[in-house]
Amino acid sequence: MSPNLPKPESSIYRPELVRLPELTLRRRFVRRLLHGLVRLAVKLVIKLEVRGREHFPKHGPLLVVSNHLGDADLVVGLALSLIPVDFLGKVELFDFPIAGWLLESYGTIWLHRGNPDRRAIRAVLQGLAAGRIIAIAPEGRESLTGTLEEGTRGAAYLALKADVPVLPVAVTGTENWRVYGNLKRLRRTEVSVTVGAPFRLKISDNRQQAIKQGTEEIMKAIAQLLPPEYQGVYRNETGVFHFS
Repeated sequence: MSPNLPKPESSIYRPELVRLPELTLRRRFVRRLLHGLVRLAVKLVIKLEVRGREHFPKHGPLLVVSNHLGDADLVVGLALSLIPVDFLGKVELFDFPIAGWLLESYGTIWLHRGNPDRRAIRAVLQGLAAGRIIAIAPEGRESLTGTLEEGTRGAAYLALKADVPVLPVAVTGTENWRVYGNLKRLRRTEVSVTVGAPFRLKISDNRQQAIKQGTEEIMKAIAQLLPPEYQGVYRNETGVFHFS
């Protein structure tokens, strides 16, 4: 496995923003509206292939884990979800024009990256305890290499602490250079999404060891859904793959 790439740290500190979004009537309406708009946008600009959709449950609690290649990952994920999904977003996005307002209106669990954000952890655990579906990118950022990077331990910690199923999802074709480049040429981008079978991590008396092993299991589960050229640092860890 190649040396770890340094993970980013949040450049601002806004703890007042970090909480589990309340599902008010207004927010439910916004989520339904955005879901419809996103699905339309995906049909217009993306040529989407989906495998394993039957693995996506109709209710939680569930922790969805996915690789992160570009801005379109979130759009595609929202378009595919059968029911509204909560997701984590870096707190810096809150101040982005339009995007920040949309993400806050939808209801994002804002996250300070770099160190364990106890407020965000508490919000996710509250959401899972309430039976919600929450999505997280265990790499901790958009991939710098375009392939699967070393996983952080947050996803495994949350799955073990809440004792909930983990649903692995793999995305290809959503790199920013690819999507935005095709948009400029008025071309649709070919994107593939593969949903794996949900699984549970093994709980152990040795918490740190369980988190370490759980992180490896999560990242390998994602890698197994990816073509070899996208498996990155896990390419030599997952053995022989057979893709249909």
